Order: sequence, then C-alpha cells, then structure tokens
Amino acid sequence: MFIGELISLFVAFSWTATALFAEVGSKRMGSLPFNTIRMTMSLLFLILTLWLIMGVPYPRYADGETWCWLLLSGLVGYVIGDYCLMQGYIHIGSRFGQLFMTLSAPTAAITGRIILGEHMRPVAILGMVVTLSGIALSILSKNDTTEHNGLRFKLPARGIFYAAMAGICQGFGLVLSKQGLQHYDAALTALHIPQDAVFEEALLPLPISICVPFAATTIRAYIGVTGFFLSLMLFSKKGMAKLRSAARDRKAMWCVFAATIFGPFIGVSASLLATMYTSAGIAQTIFALTPILIIAPSAILFHQKVTFLEVIGAVISVVGMCLFFI
Repeated sequence: MFIGELISLFVAFSWTATALFAEVGSKRMGSLPFNTIRMTMSLLFLILTLWLIMGVPYPRYADGETWCWLLLSGLVGYVIGDYCLMQGYIHIGSRFGQLFMTLSAPTAAITGRIILGEHMRPVAILGMVVTLSGIALSILSKNDTTEHNGLRFKLPARGIFYAAMAGICQGFGLVLSKQGLQHYDAALTALHIPQDAVFEEALLPLPISICVPFAATTIRAYIGVTGFFLSLMLFSKKGMAKLRSAARDRKAMWCVFAATIFGPFIGVSASLLATMYTSAGIAQTIFALTPILIIAPSAILFHQKVTFLEVIGAVISVVGMCLFFI
C-alpha cells in the first residue's frame, strides 16, 4: 500500500543529494559541460544496468510510440529542464532553485489531467496545497543577504526565469514519461509478456515491471546526451576545450559522478517507477519536498542559518504529505 508515495519520498531524498552536488559542480564547470558529462555517465550506467537485468544493452520490446513519447520527455525534462535548473543554481543557488521546482507539481497535475485524463481526490489536492505552502514558507524565509530578504524575493530576473522554467519542464516531462510508460506496457501486453516475467539470460533477472523504468530512462538519456552535446558544440564558444578543462577538475568530476548516481540514474528511474503506482500530480508533489530536505545539509555544508519559519514550513509540508496517505 502507498508504494508509489514511498518511492516518491525516496526520490525526494535522492534529488536533495543531487541538488547539493550539482550546485557545486555546475558553478565550477558551467552548465553545459556539467550536464554533458553527467548525462554521458548516466547513459553508460543505464546501458550497463539494462544488460544486467534485461540481458541486452537496449530497451527491449519498446515500440515506436514508446520511443517517441520518451524522447520527447527527455527533450523537455533533460535538455531544456536540466539546463535551466543548472543555470538557476548558478544564478540563485540550489535552495532558491528548488523553491521554483515546486512549480512542477501543479504543472504535472494540470498536464496529467489534459494528456492522461488523471483525476485527484479532494484530500490529495488539499495535500498538494498544504505541502507547497509549507515549502514556499520555508524557502522564502531564508535570508542569504539583506537584499534577498524573505518574501521580498529580490533575486536576479535571469535566475528566476531559469528556475521557473526548470520546474515547469520537470512536471511536463514527468507526464510525458508516464504516457511513454503506458505505451511501453501496451507493447508488452500486445506481445503477451506478463509484468512478472523475467529474462532468464540476464545476469540479474528481475521482473519486467522493475526493468521497464530503467529502460524508459535509458531512452530519455539518449536524447539528453545528444541534446547537451549538440548545445555545447553549437552555442558555447570552444565547447570541446571547456569539456576537456572540466574533465581535469577532480572536485567537479566527483560532483558530476555523485549527481549522476543520485539524479539521472537512480532518482529519475525511481521517479518513473513511482508514476506506475500513483498519479503524476501526487508523485510530483512528494518530489517537491526536496527544498525542505535540503535545509539541514545546506546548513551543515554551506553554513547557512536555519530560521524558525523554515522549521514551521517543514512541519507544514510534512503534514501536507501525510494527507496523501489518508
């Protein structure tokens, strides 16, 4: 019971770690080199994972419609969304950046209703409102400087734009991913392959219901690597030189590695798995707890003070999340 919600909570913790590592890495490397290296690492990990659990290094049984929806999801969620997110981290930091990621929840709910025809129970809608209110209260109470004071929210316009676009793209990308997963399931059904089937030739045979999210994430990663590499070559001066310079920065490369493990590899695959057990709006709202979870590590690692309003905001968010379990 509540499998999707529990997986979503795990995703929130995973993305908290990703945000911390990504802020450090993107500020050292730049957004495009960071994302290019991160997505390349992620694709390699995913290909290896598919070989271990499905017996082949590619998404088995995925048909054309599945590829189209998941590639579109990767374009929106990875190429556009992740680029905007890293730019947001550079301009306004990961904590304020994560505030705008809460836009992904209403975006997922709205697009989920339009594209997937999903409906949310009134208590779930209430939980979304309460959770997002707590997140906003917690993050907006932060005082980085006297000019970035609480609800005044005096942040660079460019940072606000990038961070807001990142949140919208993440929510939209999640719904597109769920549409792709539904087509994947339909393709398996047409081939009379049950969800509990395993690939006996695989070194680590797992039920196909567990394999499918990793296969779907691999498809999204293909467009992610391609999109970021082309963007680096077309829109960045001396793109290859920047890529080589970034690869020589050991601290930044460790940040890329950690962000890859917790983000595109484990986090995104788990987020797709979560949407198989709960609605996109509910999953995305629980994912949005990341701005709350990031408070403690930010205080420890970056020596940021935690205010009373942030604690209250965290409590409100937890109450809102609990409403999903009623």
